Amino acid sequence: MTKVCFCGISGNGMSPLAQILSLKGFEVCGSDRSFDAGHDGKNRQALSDMGIKLFPQDGSGIDADTDVVYVSAALDENNPDIKAARALNIPVQKRSDLLSELFHQYPFGIAVGGTSGKTTTTAMIGYILDMLGQKPCMINGGMLRNYELLKGLPNFIYNRDKFCVIEADESDGSICKYHPNVALINNISHDHTSMENLISYFTAFAAHTKDVLVVNADCELTCGLKHDRKTVTFSVKDPAADFFADNIQSLPEGVQYRFRGRTFRLNLFGAFNVSNALAAIAVCTQAGIDPLQAAETLEGFSGIKRRLEIVGTTARNITLIDDFAHNPSKIASSLSALKEYPRRLIVMYQSHSPFSAFNTGDEVAAAVAGVLGDEDIFVMPEVYMLDKEIDPEITADNIIRAAKANGLKNAFFLENRENVHRFILENARDGDCIVIMGARDNSLPDFSRQLLQEL
Repeated sequence: MTKVCFCGISGNGMSPLAQILSLKGFEVCGSDRSFDAGHDGKNRQALSDMGIKLFPQDGSGIDADTDVVYVSAALDENNPDIKAARALNIPVQKRSDLLSELFHQYPFGIAVGGTSGKTTTTAMIGYILDMLGQKPCMINGGMLRNYELLKGLPNFIYNRDKFCVIEADESDGSICKYHPNVALINNISHDHTSMENLISYFTAFAAHTKDVLVVNADCELTCGLKHDRKTVTFSVKDPAADFFADNIQSLPEGVQYRFRGRTFRLNLFGAFNVSNALAAIAVCTQAGIDPLQAAETLEGFSGIKRRLEIVGTTARNITLIDDFAHNPSKIASSLSALKEYPRRLIVMYQSHSPFSAFNTGDEVAAAVAGVLGDEDIFVMPEVYMLDKEIDPEITADNIIRAAKANGLKNAFFLENRENVHRFILENARDGDCIVIMGARDNSLPDFSRQLLQEL
C-alpha cells in the first residue's frame, strides 16, 4: 500500500485530494497548523472519519515508510514536515502535481479557471453531471451544501467513470499544468500576482485545451480568447453570445433569469451567479447535456459554504452573511448583490495576506467605496497573519484610509477581531445585514456564528 502525507491537510485545496486518495486505497496521513492551534475541529473530525491519520505539524508524521509528501503552495522549506521528508529523501510534491495526475487519468477532463467564480462554477458543473447520472469526479476548493450530509468534507465527488471536473488555480501558475478537453475561463481580474502574469497563465491554459474553450463574453480580458477547434461564449449582456440570459431579477432568497425562452431560478444571490450558471450550462452542453435540462437541474443547487452564505436571521430581523470574497472584483460583486435589497450593510473585511493587502488594497478600497452608501458601515481588523517585523509598512488601516479618500463615509480600522466583535454588537440595528468577509482564515465561519448567537 502506498503511504502519502499531506502537509496543510485542512486546506480547501488539499483536503479533497487526501479524501480521494483514501477512497482509492492509499494509506493517508496529514498535518495542519490549524489543528495544532486547536482550530478547524469539524475538518479534523471529518478527515478522521475518513480513516485519515492526523499528526502534529512537527515532522513526526513522516517516517521511512512514507512514499511521498504533498504540500500546499503556501509552505516553504522551513516547514518541519518538509524538513523531515528531505532528511529521509522522500519526494516532496505540490498539491497541483497530484491534482494534475488525477485529472489526466480520466477520459474527459473539464477544468474551470477564472479569477472569480470558479469554485461555484466548478460545483455547479459537478452537481449537474452528478444529478443527471454522469457520475463525475469533481475536485473543488469549497464545500458543497448539497453534499453536507455525506461522510467526509463535502468538497469533492468521487467516481471512476468518464468525467473529471476540477477547479484550476491561477494563483501560483499551476493552471498551466492542465490539458482539459473543455476549459472554462470565467474572467480575469487583479488578484494574487501581476496582471501580466495572470494574462500569461490564462493564455497558456487556453492553448492547452484539447477540444472546446468556453469564455465569458462580458469580460474584456477573456472575450478575445479563441481556440483553434471551438470557442463557446456566454453572456448576460450580449444576445449574440452562444449562451445568453436576460430579465435577471432579485428574489427574496435568490435570483431568477430567462434563458432560451424559459424562466429559471437559482437559490443564490446576484447577477454574477447567473453568469456562473450560464458558464456551467455551456460547459455541460459540451459534455453532451441538454442545456435546458442543465438549467432546470441548477434550480436544486444549494451553493457553496462561505459564498454569500446566510448564517441566520435574528428575532430583530438582523441577517448575518458569511462570504469568502477576497479580491476587488469578488468583493464588489458580493456587495453589489446584497445592495439589491433595501437594508443597511455592516461589512467586516479581513484581508487574507500581507501580499494581498499590498497588491490590491487600493483597488479593494475603491471597490468598497463604489458600492456602499452613506448609511453602510465598513470595518477591518488587521491583515491576517501579518508580521510587523517583516512587513512594517503594511496595515489594514491603509485600506481604510483609501476607502475614506474614495468617499466612503463610515470606514473604521478596529485593529483586532475582539474590537470588531464589540463594535458590531454595539452598532447593529434592527433590519441590518451583517457581512463577515475574507479568505484563508478558517475561524471566520465560527466568528460569524458566534455573532449571530449573541445578536
